[in-house]
Amino acid sequence: MLTLTDIAADPLVLTSRLRLRDGAKAILRPLVHADAERLAGFLEGLTPESRRLSTFDGYDLAAARELCDAIARHDKLRLVLEDESSERIVGLFELSLALTAGDIARYRAAGVHLSERTDCRFGPTLADAYQGGRVGSLVLPLVMEAVRQLGRTRVILWGGVLADNARALRFYEKNWFQLVGPFTGPDGTQSLDMILSLAGARLPSPPDLREH
Repeated sequence: MLTLTDIAADPLVLTSRLRLRDGAKAILRPLVHADAERLAGFLEGLTPESRRLSTFDGYDLAAARELCDAIARHDKLRLVLEDESSERIVGLFELSLALTAGDIARYRAAGVHLSERTDCRFGPTLADAYQGGRVGSLVLPLVMEAVRQLGRTRVILWGGVLADNARALRFYEKNWFQLVGPFTGPDGTQSLDMILSLAGARLPSPPDLREH
C-alpha cells in the first residue's frame, strides 16, 4: 500500500500517459513542488462558472504555492493532468484521506457509515476547454487505481455535487457513483452526496488507457 510520503518521494509510481479522444497526448501525475506557476495558470484560467462548481481558497500564484507546499504534509493527494505537447496543466484531481464531521453525520443519517480506514474524498476540476469531451471518463479509472493503491475501497464526492450541475451528475452516474441524498451547504446551495464502491464499479482497466 502506498503512502503520501512514498508518492512524494517517487511521483512516477502514480504517473500514467494517455491519449485523449481527440488524439492529444496527456500525462496524469502527482502534483510536485515545481508546478506552482503552471498550477497558477490553470487556476487563473478557470471561468466564473467553473469556479462556482469547483471552489478553491484562491485562483492565483499564492493559492497554487499553498497547494504545492502542502504536498505530503497533510492528508491530500493531488494529481494533475498535463498536456504533453504544451506542458500546461489542464486538470486537477484531488483526493483527501480525511473525512469531515459533516460528511460522517450526513452519510450516517442516510444509512451509510463512513470510515477513514476505507473511504476517501474526491474532487475533480478540468480546464474549461477540456470539459464535456469525455476527458474525465478517461482519467477516472487511473485516479481510482490510485485510490486502491492508497488502501481505500470507497470514494465520496468532496463537498458533494451541486444539484443544478446536470453534466456532472450524468458523469458520476455513468461512472457508478450512487446517490446518497441531498443536503444544503453553508451558503444555502443545494447539493447531493454520492458514493462509489470500487468493489462494485465496472470502470475500464487503467492499463487499457495508457500510452505504450
